[in-house]
Amino acid sequence: MNIGIVTVRDETYHPTRRLTEAAGSRGHRVMLIHPYRRWPVIAGGTPMIAGNKFGERPDVVLPRQGAQIGRSCMVLLSHLRLMGIPLVNGPEAIRLASNQFLTLQALAAAGIPVPDTLYINAAGGRHRAGDHLGDFPVVVKEISGRQGSGVSLAKSDAELNRVVRTRLQETRGLLLQKFIPTAGRRDIRALVIGGRVAGAMLLRPPAGDFRANFHLGANAAVRTLTDLETGFAVAAARAVGLDIAGVDLIVDAQGRIYVIEVNYAPGFKGLEQATGIDIAGLMVDYAAAVAGQDVMQA
Repeated sequence: MNIGIVTVRDETYHPTRRLTEAAGSRGHRVMLIHPYRRWPVIAGGTPMIAGNKFGERPDVVLPRQGAQIGRSCMVLLSHLRLMGIPLVNGPEAIRLASNQFLTLQALAAAGIPVPDTLYINAAGGRHRAGDHLGDFPVVVKEISGRQGSGVSLAKSDAELNRVVRTRLQETRGLLLQKFIPTAGRRDIRALVIGGRVAGAMLLRPPAGDFRANFHLGANAAVRTLTDLETGFAVAAARAVGLDIAGVDLIVDAQGRIYVIEVNYAPGFKGLEQATGIDIAGLMVDYAAAVAGQDVMQA
């Protein structure tokens, strides 16, 4: 089976390397599809792909470009689906997941608890933060970010003004979010594949930081989820429409659970190290099953 991976990275990038290894061990072949070196074509009413050495047609595609996915890549994904190639995940779900506030909207609509969040697209909007988010500090997030980038903590009104002034783009907006203190807090990353939690880890922020991201130096340990945590993780992936999802949860000091982010192309190096689970293999197996189901339905 040919498994396509949409990515701007090469074979040395950890997720790509691990997925290639897992696919090869199962007799599959990985095809890397660079979104800016492959071009959708409609010729004679038939959709196809142009680009040097595109090679054989993939049987299934895993979009893995990440949070900075652009509009042209979204066009490519829609085109691949038009060609009848199953995608894990689909364009609509990726469009939601690549925008953090659209993700929070989908979660809230599904009754899933999220932190109080204010979306602003003009500097004047920051004056409403106190009305809805309480006292400082306030978390400031860019609409799209990866591995903790684009996230900062404003500890005063002057600092918030400075961050908004330097980082706000009116066409994209910024998120201002209620801060959940790190004392007594548990940060959890759960990976959902096909409606089930494949594995989870507890992340502890490094000293002096409030962000619990593995790539920023957070300590990771295996986590056995409670039934409620499992339910929220699976429901969050479903609410956004993702087959494969990295779901970030926070449990505060009072035991209240919040879903803070849902990632459509989650990294899994830390999760594999913490749990010993072959996450790449589970992803490949799921993609192969989706492709097999598609063939049977056809």
